Amino acid sequence: MTNAELFDSWKTLNDHDLAVELARVTGQLLTEHREVTIERGTTQWQLKDSGDLLAHNFLMEAFTAVRPSDAVLSEEGSDDRRRLTSDRVWIVDPLDGTNEYGEGRADWAVHIALWERDALTAGAVSLPSIDAVFGTDPGFVVPPKEGAKPRLVTSRNRAPYAAVLVAEHLDCDAFRLGSAGAKAMSILMGEADIYVHDGGMYQWDSAAPAAVALAAGLHVSRIDGSPLEYNTPDTWLPDFFVCRPEYTDAILHAIWGRDPR
Repeated sequence: MTNAELFDSWKTLNDHDLAVELARVTGQLLTEHREVTIERGTTQWQLKDSGDLLAHNFLMEAFTAVRPSDAVLSEEGSDDRRRLTSDRVWIVDPLDGTNEYGEGRADWAVHIALWERDALTAGAVSLPSIDAVFGTDPGFVVPPKEGAKPRLVTSRNRAPYAAVLVAEHLDCDAFRLGSAGAKAMSILMGEADIYVHDGGMYQWDSAAPAAVALAAGLHVSRIDGSPLEYNTPDTWLPDFFVCRPEYTDAILHAIWGRDPR
């Protein structure tokens, strides 16, 4: 099937299903690209750059064909300021966890989110290495918690100060993953209970994980408990956290010494 035929078949999909298909097919393209590229002996840097470009170009082609009136904010694209006056903006990270992708690891993701009039209304995160896609309708059913201790997932490259406070205060078992999508989805899969990030990231890093986590009934907010805001003029987002709802108050107390809400 050509891209044109594929996109034509997507025109009747609702936004939730479209997000899932975009995340799924982009992930498949990236998986195939990595396999072929590694066989050719291409360097990690070339693989990462070509993967980013491949995924971005595919998604932009898809949005142009399927949702031509919508604006798009993509990590790999220039910032189209028309998004600030649009009622519908797709916020996407075509390849979240580029380093992990280039290293041949499994903890990378594709992020697709739709923002409408001040709220995230649809989204999907695909974890192509495990052939999994998480969407917003229906929301994912989080399995019951296992084990007594809370499990905290954090960055491979740094231990955010807020995460350290939470880990110590709640006596967490901690482990590390790459992509923000992989970390947030580890909670949906029952592998973790808490993901805390400070130090900043961009809106495309968290928009789709936030949309999917909220649809699954998880708590998602800034680390002071305030709501996340997207499609703002500045695309930088200072912090956020995702957790099973029963840990929300304890996390806020760990970071602030009180419930700031």
